[in-house]
Amino acid sequence: MAYVAVSALSHPGLIRERNEDSLVAGPWTLCATVTENPQTLVFPLGTPLVVAVADGLGGQPGGEVASALVVRRLAAAGAGLATEEDVREAVHACNRQVYASARAAGDALATMGTTVAGAVLLPGSLLAFNVGDSRVFAAPRDGVLQLSVDDNPPPRPGQRTTSVVTQCLGGTPVYRAVAPHVTAVSLAVGDRYLICTDGLTDPLPNDVLDGVLREYDDGRAAFELWKAAIAAGGPDNITLAVVRVADR
Repeated sequence: MAYVAVSALSHPGLIRERNEDSLVAGPWTLCATVTENPQTLVFPLGTPLVVAVADGLGGQPGGEVASALVVRRLAAAGAGLATEEDVREAVHACNRQVYASARAAGDALATMGTTVAGAVLLPGSLLAFNVGDSRVFAAPRDGVLQLSVDDNPPPRPGQRTTSVVTQCLGGTPVYRAVAPHVTAVSLAVGDRYLICTDGLTDPLPNDVLDGVLREYDDGRAAFELWKAAIAAGGPDNITLAVVRVADR
């Protein structure tokens, strides 16, 4: 029987006081917490399985609240996400919930928001999705390939990255709809994926991600990626999931 191994880790990094990232893998969520040791979960490949990260907007209050709302809603909806349209509607529902919760909380959380990026694994296919600049990569042995679409303006001359996002879930006092990016690819035994917040990809270029993923699998890969981001300064919250499809 084919199965999916998900090895996940979330950490505040070295600069931020709090962790505003959250993560979902199937029914399991990790919200605004700290794990230096990767947790590996195994799921049968059959019922739709959602694995996603959400990165609460820094510099605005309630980022950890928004990211937790999103992953918990995805956890509840995950088993029903069988099509691209299902995924789009789930992301729209997450956006509506962030705005509704912000309104209910009053002025203090009026502009809370979060990015989201993830994948739904189905027998034979994978649906990658995102809003914002958290990322989804396919990780074959011959090099990582980004499946998500960054919602960023072009970086300034001399900069490799930018923290500005052009769309996110919530984040404004008045409701704003989003246009989720959803990409379908084939899925087979042996495939691997990396799903992560920009706390991993901002300090680490793709060739570093690729080198770690060529050498390691599962929990060791997750740990080595986190360690590399920390060694590069750990400038932001770091949340990642290494996903591998295997067959007993």
